[in-house]
Formats: sequence, structure tokens, C-alpha cells
Amino acid sequence: MPSYESPELVDLFTTYTAGPESIGSRLTRTAVERGSADPLIAATGADFALYPGDGRPPTVEGFRYSTRGFKELAGISHLGPAVASLVQLREKYADAGWRAEAERMLRSVERSRAANSATLWRETIAVEAYRGREQAIADMIDYSCAVTARYLRTALADETYLNSRTLREDYLEGGPGADLPVPVNQMMIATFFLAGMDISHRMLCWFAAQKIDWDRAMVVIAGRQGRPTAGVTWNTSSVATMILGASEYRLPLERVYLAPHAPTFATPVGGDLTEVAAMEEPLRRIWFNTRATVELGEVMFHGYPRYAPEQLATPDVADSAVTDISEMPVIHGPDDWRAMTTRLRMVLEDPRQLLSGCVTDFAVRQLVEAGNDPAEVVVPGLDAVTYPTGL
Repeated sequence: MPSYESPELVDLFTTYTAGPESIGSRLTRTAVERGSADPLIAATGADFALYPGDGRPPTVEGFRYSTRGFKELAGISHLGPAVASLVQLREKYADAGWRAEAERMLRSVERSRAANSATLWRETIAVEAYRGREQAIADMIDYSCAVTARYLRTALADETYLNSRTLREDYLEGGPGADLPVPVNQMMIATFFLAGMDISHRMLCWFAAQKIDWDRAMVVIAGRQGRPTAGVTWNTSSVATMILGASEYRLPLERVYLAPHAPTFATPVGGDLTEVAAMEEPLRRIWFNTRATVELGEVMFHGYPRYAPEQLATPDVADSAVTDISEMPVIHGPDDWRAMTTRLRMVLEDPRQLLSGCVTDFAVRQLVEAGNDPAEVVVPGLDAVTYPTGL
């Protein structure tokens, strides 16, 4: 039996919402018109766009996948999860295919080690934010490849060695009697930090050049950020972290909207900003539609407690009694390995997190405090660590 709808009551529903001529749509259109001169920042999974307002053309700056050295560092930073995946294949799933995968990974590690050098990082990859650290980065990669190859060879010679205990004690963290001068956990933090520092440094430079009025700025972080479940809250979005840092933390969180279902634009090719420009109107409409609804709260419920967005409290894991957390722990400094290693665990277990964003907020804050000078930033796991080479 078909469902019945009362035309009169449905008409009342559409009078306010569910249609382009509704009162709600009128409110949004009016808000968009009144705010047409305000700057809008839109972020996708790969680019920032600034719409200055008043019909002026947008400007775009790419990040993440277009970053020099990003994929090279990511290959090294993911050695830990890759080896752990081999352990899972053997221990949990009894998948005999682990051996072929280990052999393939060993070949790739050896090729990477042979190609790596300070000259490669200094003259070819040539990342400005890494200037002066190229030899240290090359040493870290040489060491990481060496200990990974050693672990894989041992496992291939004796498959019982490939287990979660040896993974932690002989490779990731170190244990009694382990021949592990530097834990691989420290390398993972260093590589994630370096990638976050480079992207953040360039983005802070770009935002500074735009001369944005942060009191009037509007932000929409649109579409997918990393894995499908990640980056959908302020505290889990490294993009939001960079924008807040660029404003020197003056931008109110209430003007930042994360819209995972919003339309996005593709990275411009050859300087063609046609698609980017076409997205300004729908993105402004999303921001103002959200804002217009938010502002009804004060009109309708003045005198009741208001919602005040702020950074969520970060737990402190310095106390070893803390065994469970639901937000990223605070990092007390570049030697706070308990907090940073806990973050490595959290970005794997918390589906809201971006895997590569575990220390981006720490990198951004250091950059802001150092006047965006990477040379004045302390890179945990690199600057105060000596990675032995030639193993």
C-alpha cells in the first residue's frame, strides 16, 4: 500500500526547508550576498585555495602528494607497519604468502638503501625545510634499511623468529640484549615529523603572503582527508592544524567547518583555475548555510548555555598508570618518547586519525614559535640522535 502524504503539511515543510525557494534557502542566499567580500579558504585532500572575495580570482597552493621527498620519506616511515603486517600474516592468519612478501620487501629495502645518499637529499630531492639536515636524513635511512634487512633475513632463515615479541624487542623498541642502537619507533616519529614540518613550513609561507584578515576568514575543509574515516574533527585534521597555525591561532574554531561530503576540485593542471573558480559559489553556500543555522541558536535560545568550540583537552600519558586514551596525548618536548610512541599507536587504532599526522601539530607549533624557521625547530628522533651507518 503506497504511503500517504498530506499536501498541506508537506507544503508547510517545504516552506521552510527542502527547496530552493524555501525560507531557509532565502536566509542562506542573503547571508552569502552579505558576506561576498569575506575571504574563504577551501582545503581538499591535496590543495589549499584562497577565494579573496568580491569576485576576485582564487589562488591555489598544493601540498601533500606534490611535496618533494614526501613519498621517499613515507616509504621509510612505513617500514614499521610493513614488517608488522608480515608478522600478522604469519602469526594470526597463517598465510604462507608472508615469505614471498618478505623477500619482495627485502629486495626493495636493499635497492632503496643503495640509492640513498646525502647528495640525493641535498642536490636532487632538495627540500628547503631540510637544508642542513641532509646527511642526518641519509644516515637515518641507511640505518633503518639495514636493521630492517637484518630482521627480514633472520625471519626468512627461521620463520619462528617472525613474531610480535621480536618485532618489538629487536626492531621497533629494543629490549634486553637487543643490538638496536636506535629504536625504529624513533625513526618513524622523525620521518612523520619531517614530512609535517616541510608541508607546514611551505603552507605557513604561502598563507603569510596572502595577507588574510583572519577575523573575517571562513574555512571549509572539503572532501576526504587521508583514509575514509580520518580527519573529520578539528583535533584529527592536520589541515585544520596548519590553518590554525598560519593564523598564529587567531582564527576562531567556530569559523572552521569540516565538510567530508562537500564537493571538491581537482588539483589544477597547467595553471588552469577554471574548476577551482567554479567551486567558489557552492563552497561559500555550504559555509554560510551552516553559519546561518548556527546563528539561530542565540536568536531562539538566548540565556541558555551556548556551545563554545575549543580544542579538546589532551591527555597526559607521562603517568604510566594511564592505559587508555581517546584523544592524542600532549607532547611535553622532543624527548617525550612515551607520548610520541603512544601517538604512533593511536593513529593506527583510532580510525579518525590521519596516519601521517601523528606529530604534525607538534611540528606546526614549533614552527610558529620559531618564526617559521625550520633550522630553529628540534626534529625528534633526528637532531639529537646519531644513526650508525654501514651496518
